[in-house]
Amino acid sequence: MNNRSFALGAWLAATLLLSELPAAPKNIVLIVADDHGVDLGCYGNSVIKTPNIDALAAEGVVMDRAFCTTASCSASRSVILTGLHNHANGQYGHQHDFHKFSAWANAPSLPAYLRAAGYRTARCGKFHVAPESAFHFSRVLPERNTQGSLQQQLDRNPVAQADACRDFIAEQSEQPFFLYFCTNDPHRSEEVDETSPLELKPNRFGNQADLPGGEVVTYQPAEVIVPPFLPDTPECRAELAQYYQAVSRVDQGVGRLIKHLQDAGVYDETLVMYISDHGIAMPGAKTTLYEPGMRIPCIIRNPRAAKRGLHSSAMVSLVDLTPTLVEFAGATDRAGIVKPEVLQKVSAEIARQPGEARNPKLTPAQFHGRSFLSALEEPVPAEWNEVNASHTFHEITMYYPMRVVRETRYKLIWNLAAPLPFPFASDLWVASTWQAQYRQGLSARYGQRSVGSYLQRSPFELYDLQTDPDESHNLANDPAQAKNLARLKQKLRAFQVKTRDPWVLKWDYE
Repeated sequence: MNNRSFALGAWLAATLLLSELPAAPKNIVLIVADDHGVDLGCYGNSVIKTPNIDALAAEGVVMDRAFCTTASCSASRSVILTGLHNHANGQYGHQHDFHKFSAWANAPSLPAYLRAAGYRTARCGKFHVAPESAFHFSRVLPERNTQGSLQQQLDRNPVAQADACRDFIAEQSEQPFFLYFCTNDPHRSEEVDETSPLELKPNRFGNQADLPGGEVVTYQPAEVIVPPFLPDTPECRAELAQYYQAVSRVDQGVGRLIKHLQDAGVYDETLVMYISDHGIAMPGAKTTLYEPGMRIPCIIRNPRAAKRGLHSSAMVSLVDLTPTLVEFAGATDRAGIVKPEVLQKVSAEIARQPGEARNPKLTPAQFHGRSFLSALEEPVPAEWNEVNASHTFHEITMYYPMRVVRETRYKLIWNLAAPLPFPFASDLWVASTWQAQYRQGLSARYGQRSVGSYLQRSPFELYDLQTDPDESHNLANDPAQAKNLARLKQKLRAFQVKTRDPWVLKWDYE
């Protein structure tokens, strides 16, 4: 063999060897908005002003069929951070105040996986899960005293939140970073009436005053787009105008955060993902598993992607996020299995965590979801055509378990507590949009439903989303759909068995 042939052979061997090696770890920024539906320019809303998120979408992938698994803040965030449905991770409902729900102390979490893969981890903004030891981040930003007015500014100022992350982003380190950035917008404000602490005043979507460091973007009620699930009333339009304003605040925070990534020279080394915990804080969306509650924005800019500006029809859910980001971090092998050295570190960290409320059936790397990283550059990827949902509580007073199987065309909702009236989140009950219709009586219209049918639901709700995208015609009692109903019930039960859902027992004794 001559020297030229030898050199060519060596080059080919090296190339093949390098192609087998995983890509070098990159930074991860996960942005989670609070109660934001798919109201963005990149999702087709022609009125709302979201130039920064739309620009992110133009450089990445818009997941057109992304869903939460439970339209409740704490429970949903526990799914985001574990890759497990909340009926398995233990965070059945709200963590804060007297609601008291928390995940199992040994729930394996995304920051633990990424620390084991060599990442430095930090969070900024809304946390809303417990125990902290299970969802521990190495840093909490900003790392100075933020009591009083400064903390309030951060709570409703995504721009100030982004500025609080600037130093962390710019740090010189050989380790990649994971930043979990959670805004409080566009969640409603909850103002307590001091004369009756358990009563809430009529609320708004966050701070409607100044936005220090940003521009206040306002909307007129006449210009907003009223979706079919809501009533087109003056009250609803006024609330939607406030909601749009809050979404524009989030957009400015995203823009400022991206600028800090660019200024630090790490933007092109960072995966940026924008999601929401669930849909808008309106009756008919939040706390329900109807489409407006389940559908969420999901926008991913992958620095390794060859294609940009795509829309993907893959059906993904928040239970898929942790496996996706763990794979991106290089913590899995080619078969998608968490590497032994990562698994060992995660297990050791869990063993050191305090807390006796442990579930022996919970073991690291047993995700309910799967990574969709390989599907990001395929507009119509195969085998991504079904999701499940699982909701049990919101607030402690809101027991209303629901389980869902959602296919491309058909969707089945099982309301396990159907004899009970549907319970209300405190912020939704006082919403002027709801109260205006509720005061007119049970026959009043609320979007595609009556007030009465919204409050009192059938045990099973079956919808053909192809002919009835607004879920207004329940087919569960249609004889022509009997076989379809039986098929979907079987799927739903299999999902519960597979994910060790304690509520699977309801099939047998109720």
